[in-house]
Amino acid sequence: MDALLAKLSEIFTAQILDIGGNKFSIAAIVLYLSLIVFTFFAANLTSEMIRRSLLVRLRINRGLQEAITVFIKYLLITLSCVVILQTAGINLSSLAVIAGVVGIGIGFGLQNLASNFISGLVLLFEQTLKVGDYIEIGKLKGTIEKISIRSTIVRTNDDLFVIVPNQRFIENDTVNWSYEGHTCRIHIPISVAHDTDLLLLTEALLTAARHEPRVLSIPAAEVRLEKFGEDSYDFELLVWIDAPNDNDPIRSSLNFRIAYEIKEKGIRMPTPTREIVFRNPETIKSIPCIPNLEEEQNLEKIQTSTSSLSDTSNISDLSNDITTKNLRDLLHRISYFERCTEVELFGLIARGYRKHFDVKEVVCRENEPSEDFYIILSGAVEVFSEKANQAIATLREGEFFGEISLLMGIPRTATVRTLTANTILFVVEREQLQKLLIEYKDLGEQIALKLSERQQISISLGLLNEEELQKSQTAALSWIRDRLNSLFGINLGKNP
Repeated sequence: MDALLAKLSEIFTAQILDIGGNKFSIAAIVLYLSLIVFTFFAANLTSEMIRRSLLVRLRINRGLQEAITVFIKYLLITLSCVVILQTAGINLSSLAVIAGVVGIGIGFGLQNLASNFISGLVLLFEQTLKVGDYIEIGKLKGTIEKISIRSTIVRTNDDLFVIVPNQRFIENDTVNWSYEGHTCRIHIPISVAHDTDLLLLTEALLTAARHEPRVLSIPAAEVRLEKFGEDSYDFELLVWIDAPNDNDPIRSSLNFRIAYEIKEKGIRMPTPTREIVFRNPETIKSIPCIPNLEEEQNLEKIQTSTSSLSDTSNISDLSNDITTKNLRDLLHRISYFERCTEVELFGLIARGYRKHFDVKEVVCRENEPSEDFYIILSGAVEVFSEKANQAIATLREGEFFGEISLLMGIPRTATVRTLTANTILFVVEREQLQKLLIEYKDLGEQIALKLSERQQISISLGLLNEEELQKSQTAALSWIRDRLNSLFGINLGKNP
């Protein structure tokens, strides 16, 4: 046994490697390699401890945390390897030639690995792609879970983890939905038949967007006519979201809502049509097995005409039913919108939406924050002061309310409740009101006129002073116009 141990000791202590004049035994080689391996584990553990104990507490974003962690890990590994080699007595300058020769061989043999390594460093330091970002590259969509030196791990919407070489991100166009903010716009295509009421379709699409809680109200949703198809009009609904990861679920939810809206409004989807032309009807007519085409055609015309009359009657009844509720007709009944063209109505519908209320239903309550401006399309409402416990005014079709608190940013000065069943209001949100006033000067004039009539309220809000109150009503109105022009830039005209 002693002889065996002596023999093994002789083998392990025998100097078998000479590097730069320094000779190494098997035992020394095993020792230094063990130290290097231990260094990898220690560096990884140290960097993770720094991330969890320091970087997380500093509330640094997840992507930057990962980049700093990787940098610290490889820095510790590099420094530790240099110290170990120096301790072993190896002159690093003597390895330069060997490293150069080996590097050339590695460069030719491991081009992809080297490219992925350099690409990984670029991704870590440029921070154009970070851990937690939702990205799209080719057909792959998902969230970046980890960026390492060679590859990046992406978790797809199906909760699958895909290992992507870093070189792919550098060489290909990559969409980073989360870069510089978390809002993005999605496109919902829809095609409708040529006989579709385009204003009705626009209202349906915008209603679907407003009813989806995950769609942002600012920027507002848009409807665009993309092209004229052979059998259809091709539209797109454009909406903004702040959760790129939920892109597909939001798109699906919008499609369901659009399907419901177009079904409710009787909008037809396109049906491909083909025309068959017989170049030799006489020859076909003479064939015994073919029935008399003229009789068939006449019978078909009669059936078609009867069917058409029936369909027309049904459509007419449906049209009459829809006409009483059509937003176009309701808006045309309002004096400052009655001269609007079809094109102008598209922009008007994009600025607001109609809302139905039952009798005695509260539209807005006194002292609550102001968010909306209302125009009465049908029915009547009562303005009621809860503080004084008395009715202030009754407003009817064509009149409006909510302009004072909305324009001045103060709580509601009174409670408004409906007096009739099925009262319909045109609701304009705060961000859209200024655009509406710029586009429709008559509405701005009506607001200025109402403010001049409500002199006591105007004085309390600073829109009118006591001196103007002593002047004529015309002078007060002119002064209020100037104030609205300077406050809101709506460019109201002057009195002649």
